[in-house]
Amino acid sequence: MSPRDPGPETAGHDVIELAVTGMTCAACAARIERRLNREPGLSASVNYATERARIIIDPDLVRDRGFDAVVDECVATVTGVGYGASRTDRDDPSVAGARIADLRRRLWVATILGAPVLALSMIPALQFRGWQWVALGLALPVSTWSAWPFHRAMWMNLRHRQATMDTLVSVGVIAATGWSLWALTATEAGDLGMTMSMTLDGAHGAPHIYLEVASTVVAFLLGGRYYEARAKRRAGEALRSLLDLGSERVSRRAADGNVDEIDIAELATDDEFLVRPGERVATDGVVIEGSSEVDNSVLTGESVPVAVGPGDRVIGAAVNSTGLLVVRATAVGSGTQLAQMARLVNEAQSGKAPIQRLADRVSAVFVPIVILLALATTVAWLAFDGSKERAFSSGVAVLIIACPCALGLATPTALLVGTGRGARLGILIRGPEVLESTRQVDTLVLDKTGTITTGSMEVVDVRAESGVDPVNLIDLAASVEVGSAHPIAAGIVRAASAGRSPADGIVEEPGRGVSGTVDGRKISVGRVTGAGPDGGWGRSDVTSVEVSADGAILGWIALADQIRDSSPAAVASARAIGLEPIIVSGDRAAVVDAVADHLGIGRRYAGVLPVDKLELVRSLAEEGRVVAMVGDGVNDAAALAAVDLGLAMGSGTDVAIAASDITLVREDLGAVVDAIRLSRRTLRTIRVNLIWAFGYNVAAIPLAATGRLSPVVAGAAMALSSVFVVSNSLRLRRFR
Repeated sequence: MSPRDPGPETAGHDVIELAVTGMTCAACAARIERRLNREPGLSASVNYATERARIIIDPDLVRDRGFDAVVDECVATVTGVGYGASRTDRDDPSVAGARIADLRRRLWVATILGAPVLALSMIPALQFRGWQWVALGLALPVSTWSAWPFHRAMWMNLRHRQATMDTLVSVGVIAATGWSLWALTATEAGDLGMTMSMTLDGAHGAPHIYLEVASTVVAFLLGGRYYEARAKRRAGEALRSLLDLGSERVSRRAADGNVDEIDIAELATDDEFLVRPGERVATDGVVIEGSSEVDNSVLTGESVPVAVGPGDRVIGAAVNSTGLLVVRATAVGSGTQLAQMARLVNEAQSGKAPIQRLADRVSAVFVPIVILLALATTVAWLAFDGSKERAFSSGVAVLIIACPCALGLATPTALLVGTGRGARLGILIRGPEVLESTRQVDTLVLDKTGTITTGSMEVVDVRAESGVDPVNLIDLAASVEVGSAHPIAAGIVRAASAGRSPADGIVEEPGRGVSGTVDGRKISVGRVTGAGPDGGWGRSDVTSVEVSADGAILGWIALADQIRDSSPAAVASARAIGLEPIIVSGDRAAVVDAVADHLGIGRRYAGVLPVDKLELVRSLAEEGRVVAMVGDGVNDAAALAAVDLGLAMGSGTDVAIAASDITLVREDLGAVVDAIRLSRRTLRTIRVNLIWAFGYNVAAIPLAATGRLSPVVAGAAMALSSVFVVSNSLRLRRFR
């Protein structure tokens, strides 16, 4: 997102994003967020999973100091806390790649050197004379160099008088290494003939050293962090792939007809450009020449190519399949649908769901409590058991098992994957708080025109007088309607044969219709003057026009706003997930009733004005209903903003999209149900992650404190808990 491209909810404010490096846990993100929010005029949200800080700046602050100066101050604030920060508009894959490579190197060293230490410590048969000193030589590089990220983070935390999960890990590793050094140099543990056995719980006999803890725990935690970093990078691919879809070069056609290759940044609104077969459409526009089929699957999730011709809209990044197209640009840069999609996905991934705030509050006090609990455990064992080894082992196990890695990852990783998957399916979730709204929705209010129906008039029937060819009747009508912007005229023109020449002397008569000369005859198309065709049309949702030549009626053409093919199945699916569908429309009652009857919808409201839609959703709320609404027009904007969950069709107006919580790029009512299902699935994944993270700590800490868990097993369990949370979130990538 551009630094000066805020979303609708921050209108009037400048919004910037900083890439933050050096964070090792959710507590790091919380510290940076607190420090930024202390600055007057700043409102910040820092996301550990995306490694981003999103900062909303008060316009008064910008006016007083200047935008660039404020940004520099934000960067300085983050670096002052001890982390790296840089202003950026998109992820830099090289930064994440470098971190993953560093973790991989440290993991390899910890694994290769730590494995023999673990084997020697666990299996007495392998303990040759002086084995403990060899183990010390192998363990020291692991507990120092491999564990350096934990030690560095702990030192940084101490400078700010704070503690994080890295503090727990570092203290545990240092304590294990320090104890072992003391035992080897000051007790019989250093004797060359010493042997030692180890159990999976905290019980063992003296003498005992903890080099296996200092090395193996580091390997487990680095392994968990390495796979976590890889998974986070995979989870963020949805946003990066969206940003990478845009073209870099475009063939612009000048006014004199010459075509030149230019950088996409040089293309301006109303410029004409060529799209050859196999190329991506450079930016949003309208086809002015040529016909082809375009593949919108990368943007909408729809695999079936769409036929386009003169007058049809095309979306930037769609793939042209067959013919050459000449397109007039209607939006460029940050105004394109692709850019807006990327912005919405980025905002959703950078935000925090209400459920995440609880986890943040718990994490803020969790680490200090654990350190006190570990000290209390050690003192209690010394007081009641007298075994220094048992007391030390239990205290270190508490430190290691309690690291809140899984707690910090539970929400952001699920959001990252869920919103990214939604973008791939043409579902744009505006923010994480939207997920909470979908959970209890029980009523689905559907605007008719453009939502249930296509929103355009199509010819559905033709009645020609004797001796008149119905096809020729449509062609004659299209010849005089070709220049009109009226929806009925557009429908007739679309139904006519290709290549029909326009009439001469076309004249529009307000309230009556349009006329022109075709082959020497005056052709008129307008409202029905008599009873219309014999027997009527057999349906109540049509609008008909009369076609005449030199005053003699040739026939009638009936048009209707057609129900989308996907609408019946979508309404059935909505009922299947517990939603009651309701139709609301400004159209006349006969048309609304016909659509509602076709879809089997009982509650329907016709002739509804925008203010009436707003009152309707408010009355539904007073009934105790949790309401979702789908709309696409300016007249839907107020109601979309007022409901518990607003969904806007991506083909609708900017006002409707801005007022909604979810934007549906696919012009398919089925996407509504998909959006609600995906949101609920994402929220359910977050809840499972949090239940696991909380439950894991609640169950594991007492085991460690009572001596039933060795530090090595504690380290493995803690690493696996983080891997579980991230892996569970990645299951959302398979959502269909």
